[in-house]
Order: sequence, then C-alpha cells, then structure tokens
Amino acid sequence: MKYIAPSILSADFTKLGKEIQAVEAAGADWIHVDVMDGRFVPNLTMGPFIVAHCRRATDLPLDVHLMVERPESLLESFAKAGASHLTVHVETCPHLHRSVQLIRDEGARAGVALNPAPPVSTLEHVLADLLDGVVHLRDGGRRLLGDLLHGVGALGDPPDLGTHLVHRGGRGLHGLL
Repeated sequence: MKYIAPSILSADFTKLGKEIQAVEAAGADWIHVDVMDGRFVPNLTMGPFIVAHCRRATDLPLDVHLMVERPESLLESFAKAGASHLTVHVETCPHLHRSVQLIRDEGARAGVALNPAPPVSTLEHVLADLLDGVVHLRDGGRRLLGDLLHGVGALGDPPDLGTHLVHRGGRGLHGLL
C-alpha cells in the first residue's frame, strides 16, 4: 500500500490549519511533521505545541519524525499532543528497544529512522516491535540508496501486519513503489 504524507515543514505557518485541510482534501493519507532540535540535525523546527494545532486541524494520522537527541524525553509530550506515529533515529537511542516500547506504551505507532551510516542490522532486535510501525530510509529529497534497501530486505520478509517502509523525498522511488 502506498501512502501520501506531505510534510508541514513546507506549509505557510500563518495558515497551517487551512494548509493541512487543503492537502487532506487533495488526498493526503497522513500528515508528516519533521521535528528537529538543531543538534542532531542543523535545523531547528517545531515541538508538541505545533503537533497539537495540527491535531485540531485534521483527523488524519500525524506522522512525527523526531530528528532530535534524547527523543525518549519528548515521547510523552508528542503523544499527548496528538502524534499517531512517533519515529526515532537509531543513532539517538542507545536503548532503541526501550524507546520503541515507550512509544507503544503512549498509544502511538513506533517507527525507526535509518540513515545510511548505521548498519541495517541495528533494526534486528526491534523489528518485531515495528510490525505496527514505520521504518524511514534516508532523508528528504535525496536518492534512495540501493544498498540500504537491499540491507532491509536481508532482514527477511516481515508478515504484512502494517509495517510501512518509507522513503522520504521525491527522487529514486521508481524501484520502490
């Protein structure tokens, strides 16, 4: 199944609710929220307050991607703000299994983002917990790395229980979709 999840990062924040409603009317399946702390990634974006406003504007799932250091300290706040999916990075979670479990305990779907540097094998011990979650590959606007996709395939074929393999960005999708 394919999902369209436009990011609010490109929205006009002076009319965020209207922009969310416009992409929902155009057929969006999820709303994607990029949260950046200015440390793990150079940009600084938004927090739970914005997610709460997004939740008031739509009933679509809110897919919140935490590109932050120490995401476990923010999971409860984002879940309470209305995040449907919470995605953390392998590199920022020394206890990845515990972070995934915290997300699920908050009632959200757990996701793990995998950049090119960490080996795909870092997902092996949490794969079963992601059967209702999201695996993000790479970052927006860049080419999907064939080796990375091959590595995910090497983990085996998980049962079709709702895991979503996500490539962020608009290029290099022809072999994935």
